[in-house]
Amino acid sequence: MKSGKRTLLFSVIMSAPGPLVVGLGLMMGKSTTQLADFLRRSAELLAIISSYVVYLIANKEEYRDKKATLERNSNIFAGLMMCLSGGVMLFIAVFAGNDRGGNVIPALAIALMGMIANGIFFFRYKKLSAQSANSILAVQSRLYGAKALMDICVSAVLFTIALYPLSEAAGIMDKAGSGILAGYLVWCGIRTIREMRADIVSR
Repeated sequence: MKSGKRTLLFSVIMSAPGPLVVGLGLMMGKSTTQLADFLRRSAELLAIISSYVVYLIANKEEYRDKKATLERNSNIFAGLMMCLSGGVMLFIAVFAGNDRGGNVIPALAIALMGMIANGIFFFRYKKLSAQSANSILAVQSRLYGAKALMDICVSAVLFTIALYPLSEAAGIMDKAGSGILAGYLVWCGIRTIREMRADIVSR
């Protein structure tokens, strides 16, 4: 329980600066992928904070009888946040303009650091969920696996934009990057919600 609590708290602390830095970067850069990444990180931060709070409450003695319900609702919320952010990102990818001017370096730096940190958290949550069979930790493992893969994608797109901001390749990668991020997030969210609903039915 203590290991899970510490890891979740550290996740909140590490994730909190991401939306702020990427959001500030949006004032200098106008990449579609950068905007999508900001929305994605904001939604994920809400899901992580919710998971941390519910994990603390569910493991209190007075809430033992409601633990399964609390954890299931938290995981459904995390799934909904993934679907919501993915849907908004897809909308932006389809309907946003092609203005890619400005500085994307702050967002690129966050994506590169996130790629490493999220990979570490993915393996940490995977190990913890295997040890404790806790559904919140299992969903966090999935979330951080998605976050690590998406940061790889974002890094590649923003690196191309930084080198060749007005090229056709940068434009294609910018749109494609947002679409890939959106699709993967929605898939992870739907999978999580379905699993939680199946758990309700089985009970």
